[in-house]
Amino acid sequence: MATLVLVIGDSGTGKTASIRNFTGKECTIFNTAKKPLPFKNTGVEKIPIIEITSYEELKSKLTKARNKSLIVDDAQYLMAFEFFGNIDEKGYEKFTRMGKNFYSLIKHASILEKDKIIYFFMHKDISDDGQEKAKTLGRLLDEKLTLEGLFTIVLKTIVQETTTGQMGYYFSTQNSGNDRVKTPMGMFDSILIENDLKKVDGIIREYYDLSPAGRIN
Repeated sequence: MATLVLVIGDSGTGKTASIRNFTGKECTIFNTAKKPLPFKNTGVEKIPIIEITSYEELKSKLTKARNKSLIVDDAQYLMAFEFFGNIDEKGYEKFTRMGKNFYSLIKHASILEKDKIIYFFMHKDISDDGQEKAKTLGRLLDEKLTLEGLFTIVLKTIVQETTTGQMGYYFSTQNSGNDRVKTPMGMFDSILIENDLKKVDGIIREYYDLSPAGRIN
């Protein structure tokens, strides 16, 4: 089974920027919002970017992808675009369908090859009880299925001022009591780590004894 990682954070807090140190022979980006990257991506090491328009297209391309590190950026737009595409549809049925489609995507990703790590980037939201969580549409995923429960690794972006007065961008690896962040015991040495997804990827691969990032032969 593949390893699934959920990365939660507001826009501009370093989710997509964390991809910057990967090469095109290590990771593939599946771009749901068709937005440009916040870093230079050129030359022979250019990371491939695949624009996604539907769940079925994403499932198919995740399966066929040769790179072992795969990033869905931003996953919640699949729900948002489906919602706006059916905005005139009355009743609750469309929300049920949206929840089912997203759940089906997560389950499909989980059964891919063992050495694949699939990162789902999602925006942050606040639940009714004040918990920071992944942003979803409708109550089905929240009430009937806690989305974060499908992931063993949930990271959250943190932006805070450094000692030099500049802003530092990090991932939180431990639950604060007000969020759903979680990582396996002993995987990370500190609560805050640099928002470098390639380093995170290497740590996860070492922890689970997976082959290094690269391409499947």
